[in-house]
Amino acid sequence: MAAISNDWLVPLKPEFSKSYYAKLYRTVKDEYEHRKIFPSADDIFNAFAFTPYSKVKAVILGQDPYHNDGQAHGLCFSVKPDVDIPPSLVNIYQELHDELGCYIPNNGYLKKWADQGVLLLNTVLTVRAHMANSHRGIGWEEFTDAAIRAVNQIDRPVVYMLWGRPAQAKKSMLNNPKHLILEAPHPSPLSAYRGFFGCGHFSACNDFLVKNGLEPIDWQIENISK
Repeated sequence: MAAISNDWLVPLKPEFSKSYYAKLYRTVKDEYEHRKIFPSADDIFNAFAFTPYSKVKAVILGQDPYHNDGQAHGLCFSVKPDVDIPPSLVNIYQELHDELGCYIPNNGYLKKWADQGVLLLNTVLTVRAHMANSHRGIGWEEFTDAAIRAVNQIDRPVVYMLWGRPAQAKKSMLNNPKHLILEAPHPSPLSAYRGFFGCGHFSACNDFLVKNGLEPIDWQIENISK
């Protein structure tokens, strides 16, 4: 399993010595040895690697990684550049187009957002191939809750985009008056029409950042030559 090596180590280090994490580590190690697990072990902590703690401006929470071949690479909603864009991300792109005029790109690789300070965090960081939610309840939630609580302690403006009930269930941990919480239905095809479309979260996020003297997020994902 890849290690966290940047400034996330400071708030998360206590977790590594807790009994739940020792059990989680053993479980995940065994799963990788005996089953097909996504993402690759080196990509598990990419959300933290790509978005250092000191750079977090916004948080988008997902549930667990994509479970089909070649999709997951450690950032929620994102897929590798040569992979078909999943339905929820199709709807995210549609909202960006309608809200900000972004063109709809030919790929679903969201690392550009992570590099600008958008923490793209799944609440569960691994999954068995073709078995959604198969690693729910093995301990990841406790670890990512610690990360969410750490973000709540950041003494500067941060925006949370909580899409769908599982993400909104984390709201009780968020009480920093400097932070902005945005809520909407999940962008999946099952629920996007209930209020994700038209939610205005991307412009609301940037308005809040600019108002507080921070650089807005460039939400446009560019086309990749194929």
